[in-house]
Amino acid sequence: MNPTVLFQAFGILAVSSPALLLVTIGVTRLLNVRLSEHATARLTQSGVAFGLLGCCGVLAAMLATGRREVPVEIGDWISLESEHFHFHLKFVFDRLSVPFAILSFVLCGTVGAFAKIYLHREAGFERFFLFYAVFLLGMVVSALAGTIETLFLGWELVGLSSALLIAYFQERPIPVRNGLHVWVVYRIADAAFLAAALTLHHLTGAGDFTGMMGNGVWPESIANIDGTSAMLVGLLLLVAAAGKSGMVPFSGWLPRAMEGPTPSSAIFYGALSVHLGAYLLLRVGPLLEASLPLRIAVVVVGFASAVFGAYTARVQTDVKSALAYASLTQLGIIVVEIGLGFRYLALVHIIGHALLRTLQLLRAPSLLQDHQNLENAIGDHQSDRLANLSSANDHAENVAGYRFWYERGFLDAALQRFLVSPFTKCFLWTGSLEDRWTTWLSGNQPPRDAARHHQSWLPNASNASRTKSPTSPAVKEVH
Repeated sequence: MNPTVLFQAFGILAVSSPALLLVTIGVTRLLNVRLSEHATARLTQSGVAFGLLGCCGVLAAMLATGRREVPVEIGDWISLESEHFHFHLKFVFDRLSVPFAILSFVLCGTVGAFAKIYLHREAGFERFFLFYAVFLLGMVVSALAGTIETLFLGWELVGLSSALLIAYFQERPIPVRNGLHVWVVYRIADAAFLAAALTLHHLTGAGDFTGMMGNGVWPESIANIDGTSAMLVGLLLLVAAAGKSGMVPFSGWLPRAMEGPTPSSAIFYGALSVHLGAYLLLRVGPLLEASLPLRIAVVVVGFASAVFGAYTARVQTDVKSALAYASLTQLGIIVVEIGLGFRYLALVHIIGHALLRTLQLLRAPSLLQDHQNLENAIGDHQSDRLANLSSANDHAENVAGYRFWYERGFLDAALQRFLVSPFTKCFLWTGSLEDRWTTWLSGNQPPRDAARHHQSWLPNASNASRTKSPTSPAVKEVH
């Protein structure tokens, strides 16, 4: 058989399997067709299995033929000849994308099998696997993307599914609020990514990674732009990677992300999604080689994130948050390795860390129960271990800056004061101008609804309205 046809067949199978999985589960939800838990789990297992088969087939063919890069082009999704813009769907199988795609399929299959039992008879079982299919497709598209637009498509799918699964328990307000917080941080990262993509289009005239990063296969390719332009684009991509992976200064959303179910926490913030920023830096490695200040910035961000994660993990009061910041520590080390030019080492580090952290997060819910069962079997407390834990906590309380790390470096407060608050004030000011304009157009008639639509969502405004309301239960109790 012609090797080109074989590459195309296996490549399309790897990409289309998660897409068909998403379409199947999504269409059944739209048509209000109720799938059983067994059928949903079987569909997920089949989609993962066929996608993994496609990736392994491409890998075997690459090893047999000695090729180090295999492009699979599907065609133009959008073509604007007048604007010289093409949204070209192209996927690349090389030494970076194939291992990451195989890792995505293996871990998604493992966590999917765990979630089948963990979420048994849960009201949102099918909804979880729908969002899970969105995430799987986003990870595969991001890993195999051959153009900046295709990578951005997968990047958005991963962010959307992440926010939706954090807010999985919709009946409680805190998960929904935390999901919205993570979505806002992702918007900042996406804006930086989009600005970098547009800048690269302007500089190189194409969205293809081959045209942007120069000829040659990963990791020997050389960038086609000068050092100053590489630093500008690279800094924007560094901001995008920091926001997506929870690096400093965007680390405050990591404990909030633990509000989702344990399977999503494991696959998102222990294994795959948290490493997507590092994968982006590996993919645009030629830009780092073109600018020494950019490499220094990458090392500084990675080192700061590693130190921040190491100290913050020690003062967490729950195991999932501690594991999340432990993941941040390893991620910071991985980013330092990327900045220093150790790309293969960083790739191996990503794979090993993802496997280990997935096991730890899946094990976390039953760890305390197993400890209690062990004590019940022994018939006594494990005094030696408890003494060691007590001494470790006493030592942690004496560490200088304990409150600083307990408050997570006050990063959330700083972002709220210097980033969120100015934007909020600006939006409220423009909203008041809109109200004045519409009031003048209506002949100075007061609005029918006294509550301002652009202020009703603010917590302070809603709390104030509840306090001042004469029918409030709290007011009735006082009077």
